[in-house]
Amino acid sequence: MTDDKALMNRRHFLAGTTTTLALAGTPLSVLAQAKPIRIGWTAWSDAEAVTNIAKLILEQRLAQKVELVMTDVALQYAGLERGQIDLMLMAWLPGTHQSYYEKVKGSVENLGALYTDAKLGWAVPADIPVATLKTIDNLKKPEVMEKLGGKIQGIDAGAGLMKLSEAAIKTYGLDYKLLTASDAAMVSALDRAIQRKQWIVVTTWSPHWMFSQYKLRYLEDPKQALGGAESIHALARKGFSADFPAAAAFIRNLKISLADLEGVMLKARDSNAAKEAAAYIASHGEQVNRWVAAAGK
Repeated sequence: MTDDKALMNRRHFLAGTTTTLALAGTPLSVLAQAKPIRIGWTAWSDAEAVTNIAKLILEQRLAQKVELVMTDVALQYAGLERGQIDLMLMAWLPGTHQSYYEKVKGSVENLGALYTDAKLGWAVPADIPVATLKTIDNLKKPEVMEKLGGKIQGIDAGAGLMKLSEAAIKTYGLDYKLLTASDAAMVSALDRAIQRKQWIVVTTWSPHWMFSQYKLRYLEDPKQALGGAESIHALARKGFSADFPAAAAFIRNLKISLADLEGVMLKARDSNAAKEAAAYIASHGEQVNRWVAAAGK
């Protein structure tokens, strides 16, 4: 080794040592803030809304960098287990995501429910008489079937809700055709039926912005073929709370009502989720203060 190379290597070593010593004196909380929190999300309007709300509060109130990682739900669970992402804010428990959660629950932190009373189901316009159509069983009535044309308006063919809907048709012994369409096409069919005062049944879920746009009600599902009430939880990779204590405390304290969330989702249709998340935060100062109080902010 030449003297020049030896000197260069010594300089690199000393620089690295200096950096290490400097970091050694830096509080862990500051180091955590310097590293971005990677939040996984999927393009569902509720997930987009709550993820943007959390992102902005983490950045603005906790000085915590955030990186959003858009990916499939199944990949989010796998990413948490492997430590590739830090957080996801869209775990449907205990039923819808049970198969995903059971595989990783020993390798993740459950930071609690962000919002409750979420559900999957079949909905109808509220002006359809309850006395005639109240439950899924009532769809067997000849006069109801005639009004609906023997059809139930569904969404994307591969969606879990569609699989449950197909099973529900068999469970209740219904002679109905389940139509496939995009979420947007389903809403268009609903809007058209409401404008024409026609009857329609749509496969849907809460939270969904259309419950803020239209007066709807779910059909009762006594056999729970479409599942029961769900809560949407925040899940983190193992070690997240230790690495990001303030962020974890905030997320554990983050609770938002379905009505508020659906309002943000509805406004975001004509704007964007980030803008409406910022507007919501600005108009709910006291609530945000309660959310970040546990983080000492």
